[in-house]
Amino acid sequence: MTKLTDHLIVISFDCLSEHDVPLLRELPNFKAFIEKSSYCTKVETIYPSVTYPCHATIVTGNFPKRHGIVNNTFIQPGRISPDWYWHRHHIRGTTLYDEAKKAGMKTAALLWPVTAKADIDYNMPEIFSNRPWHHQIPVSLFNGSPRYQLEMNSKFGHIRKGLSQPELDDFVLATTVETIKTKKPDLILIHFVDLDSQRHMHGFSSNEAKEALHRHDLRLGKILEATKEAGIFENTTFVLLGDHSALDESKVVKLNVLFKERGLIKVNGAGKVTDWKAYCKSCDGSAYVYVNDENNIQTKNTVAELLAQLLQDQSNGIEKIITGQEANMLGADGTAFRMLEAARGFYFSEDIDGDYIEEVSEQDAKSKKYTLACHGYSPYKDGYHTVFFAAGKGILPGISVRSMHLVDEGPTFARLLGLDLGDTDGRVIEGILDI
Repeated sequence: MTKLTDHLIVISFDCLSEHDVPLLRELPNFKAFIEKSSYCTKVETIYPSVTYPCHATIVTGNFPKRHGIVNNTFIQPGRISPDWYWHRHHIRGTTLYDEAKKAGMKTAALLWPVTAKADIDYNMPEIFSNRPWHHQIPVSLFNGSPRYQLEMNSKFGHIRKGLSQPELDDFVLATTVETIKTKKPDLILIHFVDLDSQRHMHGFSSNEAKEALHRHDLRLGKILEATKEAGIFENTTFVLLGDHSALDESKVVKLNVLFKERGLIKVNGAGKVTDWKAYCKSCDGSAYVYVNDENNIQTKNTVAELLAQLLQDQSNGIEKIITGQEANMLGADGTAFRMLEAARGFYFSEDIDGDYIEEVSEQDAKSKKYTLACHGYSPYKDGYHTVFFAAGKGILPGISVRSMHLVDEGPTFARLLGLDLGDTDGRVIEGILDI
């Protein structure tokens, strides 16, 4: 298959939404880029629309049920901070960076989700120390490219303040610029989280979110400039994309509180979960309900009756309930007993203590106990699309794609690089390609 480009730079601006487009068209670097791009401002995301499943979908062209990343975190009842799907081995099937590596291409990934221990030449995976005895630097080094990370940290580590934003994205930017100029990878995947973090803490349309978009504009400009300095600008394809949108919320739904009251979750004297028959696993704007024993009909009946009662009153925060089979048809985890969609203004937490529904205060958001905006909602919620902009070598300029899906991005990237992801759920968006 013919390559359409020499270098592909994919920049994921986490939580970039269709509602951001008017501002993007005013910001200098985004404006100039969009004017030369082909684009879609109505990209349908996946279910559940959370970051790790989304980014696995982007590089595989498949829905979560197929690539296996069905949520951000594992089912670990009672754990305050569950482990995430950090590692590449959790993805079933091949990925864009795997195929690029097989074809002899030089690859790089900066904080791209689900890339820990991946076979990527310059890999700085998104992973954090999740045990009291772990330290962030060894965890990152062990799961990525050690020499590369040590080099980047020695040069730019002073920019970081742990995992806090916007400093972390500023560090990623400095590393990206250096990597482009000194390594010139054929494929580089970059994940910026500043906007998503600000929306979680301050709300969707907050001034802090708008300031993050202004910072992203500057970051985009510096990346474009780096390719010019490296002498690869004319031979590079640039893609700017989002993974999901977000919605404001002010109430948190804690279904596990009711499960505990009904004896479906058991705790010891210290409040630690010792056993569970049913568990609500949050995806923020949606949630899976799992049962521990598939053959326990009594548990299933108890859960089904409780959920049916809650659904009768919208003030309970649940907009819709579907079966695991129906969730599977939407691309989500079909092993769940039920999947729940939160009503507008609500989202799900896995907490087992307190009230079933709690109001979210600004202090809760500042302390990161709860959030003021989140994602994970159904892709069919009105005004919940993300975006896609592509420009550069191999891309025809000025084409507006009426609608596309997140699963279409991976196959399209593969076609640009002359690669094949095989039989995917997505399709190549051929209309924007200069074939």
